[in-house]
Amino acid sequence: MGFLDISNVTKSYGAVEVLHRVDIAVDEGEFLVLVGPSGCGKSTLLNMIAGLEAISGGDISIKGRVVNGVHPSKRNIAMVFQSYALYPNMTVGQNMTFGLEMHGVPKPERERALADVSKLLQIDHLLDRKPGQLSGGQRQRVAMGRALVRKPDVFLFDEPLSNLDAKLRVDMRTEIKKLHQKLRTTIVYVTHDQIEAMTLSTRIAVMNKGHIQQLGTPKEIYDTPANLFVATFMGSPAMNIVPARVVLRAGVPHARVTDADGAETFLPFSQPNLTAWEGREILLGIRPEAITDPEGADRASENIVALPNRVTVTEPAGSDTFVTMTLSGRDIVARMRADASVAEGQVFDFAVNMEKAVAFDPATEERIAR
Repeated sequence: MGFLDISNVTKSYGAVEVLHRVDIAVDEGEFLVLVGPSGCGKSTLLNMIAGLEAISGGDISIKGRVVNGVHPSKRNIAMVFQSYALYPNMTVGQNMTFGLEMHGVPKPERERALADVSKLLQIDHLLDRKPGQLSGGQRQRVAMGRALVRKPDVFLFDEPLSNLDAKLRVDMRTEIKKLHQKLRTTIVYVTHDQIEAMTLSTRIAVMNKGHIQQLGTPKEIYDTPANLFVATFMGSPAMNIVPARVVLRAGVPHARVTDADGAETFLPFSQPNLTAWEGREILLGIRPEAITDPEGADRASENIVALPNRVTVTEPAGSDTFVTMTLSGRDIVARMRADASVAEGQVFDFAVNMEKAVAFDPATEERIAR
């Protein structure tokens, strides 16, 4: 049993079930990120944990206590919203301590909590200002401070950075990460941004159409996606997906693909279990960083394969150069060093790290396990 237990939870609106038997156990001090496209059910699940939406089936427990039907104010949770939800007529200090005041916390205790948290968030010089005098990043810190002063069992974040510009999002992401590392609080965080999910979480729940597609560490989600949806949703650029046929060569399973000119090429797998798939079609998944120039290939890998192919597009992106080629009729993106010598139209010797290759069943779209 976890610190926060979500057990067989469903949510229905009339006859339509929008969340389907969700099971997640969150340990104390864990940072769980719920990630998925708009409408996948992640905010609905967060609102059910908060008590803002009723549960249609199953149980939610916090510290061993079932909280189904318990009023939000009695759950000892704190929520940070996308919109900040600050009172415009109150000062920063008043906004941060208002909840404590409503719960009857004595003034000296409120002031101690305010001083500690405002110093932690580096907003102690803003306590006498009104929200209208603050930047977006400062308002988000105040919203976080209002949650922190209460010392709740669980923090809930509902897309808290989506209203900030790109640079502020990166800065606040770092601040939230540092805050979690320092306080070791239990956090459930909703986002549609897979970069936020990868950088902040200790575990990720990838959601789609009301189902948990995969629950695991960022490394597990990225390196061994459970299915095609997770593979293509997580990662930027997304994982390359190539139609291929499994053939045996000297007893080793290979992916047979075609290059830009239609010529066959064979890529040896590091997965011996794929011998059972001989002669069958699969979908071959390769991350862009696993396709590079020979000098930039992973020297620790024992399965780097040369793949001569024609370059169709090059995209310099500062620290990287993204290079597009065609494989089995699909555009495939490779991530190379910024100074990689590659030009559009040339036949280039790509280096493919087949230790990082993943195979999917085209019928079920599930990963073929190692």
